[in-house]
Amino acid sequence: MILHFHKYQGTGNDFVMVDDRARQFPADDHALVRRLCDRRLGIGADGLILLRLLDGYDFEMVYFNADGYLGSMCGNGGRCTVAFARYLGVIKQTTSFLAADGPHQASIDPDGTVCLRMQDVAGQQAVEEDVFLDTGSPHLVRFLPASSLAELNVFAEGRAIRYNDRFRERGTNVNFVEAPSAAGQPWQVRTYERGVENETFSCGTGVTAVALAASRRGASSPVHLRTPGGDLRVSFEARADGSFTHVYLSGPATCVFEGSYEVVTGNR
Repeated sequence: MILHFHKYQGTGNDFVMVDDRARQFPADDHALVRRLCDRRLGIGADGLILLRLLDGYDFEMVYFNADGYLGSMCGNGGRCTVAFARYLGVIKQTTSFLAADGPHQASIDPDGTVCLRMQDVAGQQAVEEDVFLDTGSPHLVRFLPASSLAELNVFAEGRAIRYNDRFRERGTNVNFVEAPSAAGQPWQVRTYERGVENETFSCGTGVTAVALAASRRGASSPVHLRTPGGDLRVSFEARADGSFTHVYLSGPATCVFEGSYEVVTGNR
């Protein structure tokens, strides 16, 4: 089987995109997904996404982590899938699609910016000095002192939290944040992602969690955030009960290249 794919990235968070409207991709072959995402032995990506047709929606987004297994919601992956769907002619400027955490709506601006509506967020939970939220994926947010983020060992610190006793069973993504040094400057974010098990250049559900957590520290909507891979914006409405609604993640999503890969099934 020859697999035709596209490689997309959203602020450096990159994905192997597969047009699976014919439902021919062997989705239960976890080793294949891992191999395709491998940066030395495969195409290389933070995850793999299948675009499938589904009654009642423009399409379904099926997201796999780089470890080969189905993942929870991926915000940057969702934005890339919207851009991919427009490229395929499945949608035009607006869309309604289904992801792991439920229905989503999105739009694409003329400049290529994808604005994705995220799920409402029930609230945030204090974990000692940190904040825990679920923005379609679980996220711990840790605010750091000024000028400390650049030198942080995100892999070591994030992995220690992701596998500690509190989160060991389900796992969590971990976001390290530095507040702006002056008005008008972005919040700086670096993220350790479960499933990838390393730092990624950007995480959409992660910056969403950071923006909501930062709102309790004076940040107002929309929040400008900077990741190693680029800038994103998160807008929202905060409710009196601590929950959030009308949560939108906005940023670029672009095609890097396309190609073909010879798939040998059964080798797991």
